[in-house]
Amino acid sequence: MLVSGGSAVAAAAAPAAPVRLNAADTERLGWSPHHLDGVFAYAASLGTDTLMIVTDGETVGAMGDLGRRYQVHSVRKALLSALVGLHVGSGDRQIPLDATLAELGIDDRPNPLTPLQKQATVLHLVKSVSGINHAAAAEGGLMKEKQVRLGTGENQPGTIWAYNNWDYNALTTVFEQRTGLRIADAFLTGIAAPLSMRDFTPDAVSYTRAPELSQHSAAMFRMSGRDLALFGALYLNQGSINGHKVLPAAWIARVSADPVETGDDGLRSGHSYLWWIPSPETGLPNGTFAAFGFGRQAVFVIPDWRTVIVHQADTTELTKRLFGTDDDGSTTTSRLVQMILTCHTVAGEASEFCRQHRFIGRREFNRLVTLIVNARR
Repeated sequence: MLVSGGSAVAAAAAPAAPVRLNAADTERLGWSPHHLDGVFAYAASLGTDTLMIVTDGETVGAMGDLGRRYQVHSVRKALLSALVGLHVGSGDRQIPLDATLAELGIDDRPNPLTPLQKQATVLHLVKSVSGINHAAAAEGGLMKEKQVRLGTGENQPGTIWAYNNWDYNALTTVFEQRTGLRIADAFLTGIAAPLSMRDFTPDAVSYTRAPELSQHSAAMFRMSGRDLALFGALYLNQGSINGHKVLPAAWIARVSADPVETGDDGLRSGHSYLWWIPSPETGLPNGTFAAFGFGRQAVFVIPDWRTVIVHQADTTELTKRLFGTDDDGSTTTSRLVQMILTCHTVAGEASEFCRQHRFIGRREFNRLVTLIVNARR
């Protein structure tokens, strides 16, 4: 059982009241009970909604309603990568990694791809090196950073890495066209059912579309903490759950074997097959990889510790304030910065929004990761 700290773990409802293994079992699994006290206390102060630490299949500690589904934002890309890995091949209804967009009949509108851009392969999309600089659905404020890396002209496919929602959305189109499966159905039959996920249903997947930018849609997921922990365990266990092979181990091995340097540091130092690779300076051991999403959604897979860590924060109210306000001429980034600053004032800290729904900053999340590292005995 993944959740083995008692049925109360699955029923935990309040982030301020984590459920923990006893001290002896916590130490047996390689953790300091005292330092974990600090981890969960700090997470509660951030407004974290779900935090799970699972080692050797046992839930060392958990807070929040583990069965509640939250929008996972860009964690969706790791979920998509797993689906692609399930269907890689050259046969009928399979996905050939070396096929070009031209060969697969993939284009874009309102701005068509150039002949050079159509030479990007499926593998280029998976590795985020297509070089295609088109705008994309669900891109938020990422277009500016992408343009810095890719410019506004053509790029030779396979030569420049960029975190690129166009790649991931086009990969979604490739997946559905080649397999004949919708993302939701493929995830249900290929991953959720074999892993005995308790909360995933096909209606947990929706599409974000922006036809004025691109014809390719983003498949968005709502997932519970305990289901995300099972997904992380799938990767931790080399594609097997309870002796049953679900995902090819060779696909999982690619994540650690073939990363691309991003030029960033910390938790996003490398990128590989739609997962992030932390740098050694984070204190996380070599071989660690993670999926991240807006609002500090996270799934860490830490083979050296035999551990999966899940972090979730409900972004419902945050996104309403961020994207549902009247257009005042400010950018999304500037509005987000103002929210962060407001929640660090005395008055802001006392507000319900800042106590329960505020955006968790990068430094705060990095500190949480540092506390987790320090809790490892």
